[in-house]
Parts: sequence; structure tokens; C-alpha cells
Amino acid sequence: KDVRSRFWVTYDKVAKEHDDEFLERNNSDMDIVLIFSGLFSAINTAFIIAMQPDSATTVFIQSTSPNITVSSSTESDTKSPNGTWFQGLAYVALSFSLLAAFGAVLGKQW
Repeated sequence: KDVRSRFWVTYDKVAKEHDDEFLERNNSDMDIVLIFSGLFSAINTAFIIAMQPDSATTVFIQSTSPNITVSSSTESDTKSPNGTWFQGLAYVALSFSLLAAFGAVLGKQW
């Protein structure tokens, strides 16, 4: 074999090792992003549901368990400007978390 063919064989071997290492590292990073964004989205969704003034969950809890009284302290919180601001930030955070999860899924499939 001549010098050029040995160079390209060596280059191909080194490049393949580098690419495999890169893909393995980024694949594990995307797994971490998926886990974090999934947990964050679930917790954030629970907070958003709890901030709703007359949510269906309150009606469901009251209809299934008539002995339980559910206080509606969140009504005054969401009508204030700070409550509305916080609720808007919660929706923005949920949107970005779902966007991050979508990006990680696309990256893993690519």
C-alpha cells in the first residue's frame, strides 16, 4: 500500500472512534435532558392545576368525596397581578420544558 491509502485508513479509524465517543456522550446527555424535562413538566403541571380557580379537579374531588371540603384560597391569588404574572411564568416554563424534551427526542432519533 502506498502512503496515501495508509493515511486514509488511519484517518477513517480515528474518525470512527471519535464519532462513536461523541455520539455516546451526547446520547447520554439527551437522556438526562429527557428525564429532567419530564419531571419538571410533571411538577410544573401540578402547580398550574393547583393555581386554577375553579378547576375540574376540585369539582371531581367534591363529587366523589362529599365529606371533604376544598378551600378556594387560590381564587384570590390568581386574580391579583402577581398571581397572574406567576401563572404566566409557569406556562412559559412548561412550554420551554416541553420544547427541550422535543429537541432531545429529535436529537436521539437523528
